[in-house]
Amino acid sequence: MSRIGKRPVTVPANVTATIEGKTLNVKGPKGTLSLAMRDEIKYTLEDGGITVMPANDTKQARAFWGMQRTLVQNLVTGVTDGFAKKLLINGVGYRAAMQGKNLRLQLGYSHDVNIDVPADLDVKTPDATTVEISGADKQKVGQLAAEIRRWRKPEPYKGKGIKYDGEFIFRKEGKKK
Repeated sequence: MSRIGKRPVTVPANVTATIEGKTLNVKGPKGTLSLAMRDEIKYTLEDGGITVMPANDTKQARAFWGMQRTLVQNLVTGVTDGFAKKLLINGVGYRAAMQGKNLRLQLGYSHDVNIDVPADLDVKTPDATTVEISGADKQKVGQLAAEIRRWRKPEPYKGKGIKYDGEFIFRKEGKKK
């Protein structure tokens, strides 16, 4: 039995959920998100909530049960509150700036790095060393943050690079003389 999967997902009053064919659609103040429903899982809309249960008693159905419930919860949370990631840039001369719908990063390369921001995400640079990404889709927010971080991962000796807010970078001692 899945402890996560057993609990129904509560749907707030300002959110509407509908099932159309093999798609679960959730609409709220931050937009509309959809999820392709799996055949192994049974989704039911009840008063004030969405219940996710395995359709049969196979090992695969039980394996998908908790994950599918979490994906439904992420849809509801995304259209009500949204998701956000904050990246911190550390290094001499490293900085970020928004130019229209592109994020321009200066990371010590011989060229600037330009990253196209998807239309459904909001990227802000409150200062030159901070990038804030927000949006309704948790997967897209995390993917863009990972793509930005990939350009210059934090290194363990001086801590230079791009890291998530709150991430701990294990520091190493330098070379002995």
